[in-house]
Amino acid sequence: MKKDEFNLAISIRQPYVEMILRGNKRAEYRSQLTHIRGTVYLYAAMKPGNLDYYARLKIEPGTLPTGLIVGTVEIVECKYRVLHGDYAWRLANPVRLDKPIKPERQPQPVFFKPFS
Repeated sequence: MKKDEFNLAISIRQPYVEMILRGNKRAEYRSQLTHIRGTVYLYAAMKPGNLDYYARLKIEPGTLPTGLIVGTVEIVECKYRVLHGDYAWRLANPVRLDKPIKPERQPQPVFFKPFS
C-alpha cells in the first residue's frame, strides 16, 4: 500500500484503533454526521482513550503506537442514533499496515489529509 493511495485519515484514540483493527469495534460514535464513504487511513491519536479498554484487550497502556497512521478502514454507513443523540459511523474491512506511517500534515480532531 502506497502512502498516497488514500487522501483522508480519521483520527481515533488508542486502544479504539486497535479494537477496530482486530475487528472488535465496528462502529465509531461521533456527535456529527459524515457523508464520507470509502477507505480512509486510521490515525492513532496521541491522547489515549478509556484505560479500561486496555485491560479488556490485555494490553499495557502506552504499548500501542500513537501519532502514526497504523491502518485503513472503510466507512460504509452513517446512522443517527435517536436514543443516544449521536451518529454511528459503520466500519468494515480494517487492514493493519505492515509498518506505521508518520503523516506529513498536522492531524485534526476528525478527518484530515495526511499527505501533500
